[in-house]
Amino acid sequence: MGPIYSLDDFLDLVRRRIGLIVFVTLLGCIASLYSAWSQEHRYQSSEVIQIARPQIANELAPSTVAGSSARRLQLIQQQLMTRGTILEVIETYNLFADQPDLTVGEKVVLLREAVRIEGVAAAREGFTDDGTISVLTITAEMGTPEDAQAIASEFAQRTIALSVQSRIDQAQATLAFFLRQEQNLIDDIAALEDEITEFRNSNELYIPGTLELRQTEVATINEAILEIDREKISIQRQLDQVDRNARQSTVDRQVAAFNAQLASLDEQRILLAQKVRELTAAMETSPEIERQLADFDRDLEQLQNQLDVISTRRTEAEVGFRLEQQRQAETLNVIEPAALPDYPITPSRKRSALIGAFASVVVAFVIAFLLDLRKPVIRTAAQMKRETGLLPVVSVPYLDTSRKKRSSFFARRRRRS
Repeated sequence: MGPIYSLDDFLDLVRRRIGLIVFVTLLGCIASLYSAWSQEHRYQSSEVIQIARPQIANELAPSTVAGSSARRLQLIQQQLMTRGTILEVIETYNLFADQPDLTVGEKVVLLREAVRIEGVAAAREGFTDDGTISVLTITAEMGTPEDAQAIASEFAQRTIALSVQSRIDQAQATLAFFLRQEQNLIDDIAALEDEITEFRNSNELYIPGTLELRQTEVATINEAILEIDREKISIQRQLDQVDRNARQSTVDRQVAAFNAQLASLDEQRILLAQKVRELTAAMETSPEIERQLADFDRDLEQLQNQLDVISTRRTEAEVGFRLEQQRQAETLNVIEPAALPDYPITPSRKRSALIGAFASVVVAFVIAFLLDLRKPVIRTAAQMKRETGLLPVVSVPYLDTSRKKRSSFFARRRRRS
C-alpha cells in the first residue's frame, strides 16, 4: 500500500495496527509520567547593578584607573568563577547537600553553569565604542527559590566588593609608582649636585667667571716680578759701588747684606714665576672644565624637568586615590535586588506529561505508517484502481477463519452437551 489518500485508508491502518498503536502509546505515556514526576523544578532570580558615572568630571579630577568598564568587569567575572570562590560559596550556603554523590569538581561545574553574568553596553557618545557598561545583571538558577535569591545576591555583592577593591588597588599601585619615580629623581638630582660640588671643589680655581680674574692676577704678578727685577738692579748697583778700600769688616758686612737682599728677591721671583706658570696652565684648561660644567647643568635641567612632570602626575594620582577611597569615582550600585521567585522556570509536570502523551500517540501512528510502507499491500478495489488503473472484476472480502473455527468448535460443544 502507498500513502494514505482517504479516511478509509487511515481507518483501515488503525484497524490493522491497533495493537501496536496502543502498545506504543501506553509505553510512551508511562515514560512521560515517569519523566514528569522525576523532573526537578528550577527557580531563577536576578539582581541588577547599575554602573554609575563619577561624581566629579574627569576634566577636573581624572581617574587613574585605566581601561574600559567592560574589560574590568570581565576580569572581575573571571575572579568570581575561580574554583576557590565557587567552593567558598558552596560551603557558605551548603549547596548540593541533597546530592552527596557529587564530587567537588562536579559541584563547581554545576554552580558555574547556574550563575550567569550579563552586561548591557551604554549608549555611544560619538561614533566609537568605548566599551562602557551601564547595567550588569547577575542571574542564578537553583533548585529552590531561597537558594536562587541568595546566590544571585551573593555574587552581586562579591562583584561590587571586587570592583571597589580592584579600583583602590590600581589607584594605589599608580600612586606608589609615581612616588617611587619621584624619589628616584630626587636621589638622582642630589647625586648629580654632589658630583658637581665635588668637581667644583677639585677645580676651585677654574669655575666659570674666574678666567678674567686670573688674567688680571697674572698681570699683577708680572708687574711684581718686574718690580723685583728693578730692585735687584738697584741693589746690584749699590753692591758694585761698595768702597773696597774701606775696612775689610765693613766691606764684608755691606756685601753680605746686599747679597742677602738679592737672594731674597731671587726667591720671591721664583715663587711668583711658578705662580704665573700655574695660572697660565689653568687658563689653558679652563674651556674643557667649562664644557664639563655645561654638561652638568644640562643634565641637572633635564632631571629637574622630569621631576616637575612626575610631581604633577603624582599629584593627580593622589587625587585619583582619594576619589577611589571616598567612592566618588565610578561605582556599582544595586538598583534591583534579587527577588524571591514565585514560580519555577521549568515547565509544569502536568504539561510535560500531556506533551509526552501526545508525542507518544504521534510516534505510534508514525511507526504504524512506516511498517505499512515497508510492506506495501493492495487491500481494496479502490487501492488497486488507484495504484494500477485496473478495476477488479471480483472482490473477495477478508474472512477471519480462526474466528470461524473457534465459533464452530463452541457450537459443536453445545450440541453435544
